[in-house]
Order: sequence, then structure tokens, then C-alpha cells
Amino acid sequence: MRIRVLTLFPELIMETVQTSILGRALEAGLLDVRAVNIRDYAFNKHHKVDDYPYGGGAGMLMQAEPVYLAYEAASKDLNKNTRVIYTTPQGKTFDQKMAAEFAREEDLVILCGHYEGIDERLLEEIVTDHVSIGDYVLTGGELPALIMIDAIARLIPGVLHNAESADTETFENNLLEYPQYSRPEVWHDKKVPDVLLSGHHENVEKWRHEQSVRRTLAARPDLFERYLSEK
Repeated sequence: MRIRVLTLFPELIMETVQTSILGRALEAGLLDVRAVNIRDYAFNKHHKVDDYPYGGGAGMLMQAEPVYLAYEAASKDLNKNTRVIYTTPQGKTFDQKMAAEFAREEDLVILCGHYEGIDERLLEEIVTDHVSIGDYVLTGGELPALIMIDAIARLIPGVLHNAESADTETFENNLLEYPQYSRPEVWHDKKVPDVLLSGHHENVEKWRHEQSVRRTLAARPDLFERYLSEK
């Protein structure tokens, strides 16, 4: 998958994706992430890309043309009709289902907002998906972009060493993940559940499912309702 990030802070993006699992995916050629600095396409010596909004109001607004030129440069080697994700608290909330949907794309462009946002004309021109990571406001779109890249990339075949990992964890099938245990069998007088030591695969799977249902009902009743409706 090829991902292009339009940003004012390309170093933040690249330093993060070059580490750990994402870094190995880059080295293996499973993932190709490049950050394009919007400031490189400014029309002034100070690389300023924001201006006052028409009609007044607090804050500054990112101008359309520098962002558009950065987009053209970033997408020239991508497929036609590549989806462009704009990180904004006004967007649809990002979740595991959306991550899986994006992971099926060959190419993605992620546009990181800043200041009071971006000229609406630019958004109408290039953006296909308005996406939020939650009901709060951040100083910029880089952290949401990185969260989305991480969630999307781990669903790409070959990125995770264990192919089952992405299929059995939290939010798959609208359930939270079951409790997990490792060695030793007893720690601080707390013992691993007997069923996990039984070697009976069917009973283990049944117990895990029951624990997922119980945990989801207790912690996320909204998610549990979705689980029931989609069974």
C-alpha cells in the first residue's frame, strides 16, 4: 500500500512510521509512506501557508493553493481516484471497520489540518473522506494521521507475523478482546484459568468468546448492541 501524507511536519510522520512494526513493513516493501511538506508549495520566502479567514473570526486558515499543489505532487504516482482522507473533528469517527475498509485500498492520501482548518474550496476539490479520531480538538492532524496509518497498516497481509492476530482482537466482530495470560501459571497468588491449561481447544475458544461477550457488555454496551444487531 502507498500512503502519502500532506503535512506541515513531515519529520514527525516519518520518524514515527520508520520504527517497530511499521518500520519493518516499510523495509519489506509492504508499505510505502511518504510525507509531503505543504510549506514547500508556499508562494513566499517564509513558507507561510495560512491567512486570515474572510468574514473575520479567531485564528488563521490554511490556504487552498499550497495544499492543492502539495496534493498534486504527492498523488502523481498514485492511482486515479485515490481516496483522500482529511483529519477533522467534524468527520465520521474512525473505527476498526473503517480501518479494514481503507486497508483494502491500494493508495491513500491523508491531509493533516491545522489552525482553524483549510479553505472549504480545497476540501470540496480533493477530499473524499472526512475522518475524526474522537470528539476532541488537537493542535494538528499529524497524530490522527499516524493513528490511522498504524491501524490500517497492521491489516495489510504480511505486516503482522501472526496472521490470526488481526482477526481475534478487540473490535473484531464488535467484541472486545478476551483476557490473556502468560507464564508463570501463578503470579501474586493469582492463577491462570484452568480452561486455558486444559489443552481442550474447543473449550478454550468457548471460554474466550464468553469472556469477550461479558467484557463488552460491561465496558461498552454500545458496542454490545451492535454485536447483537449484526449477529
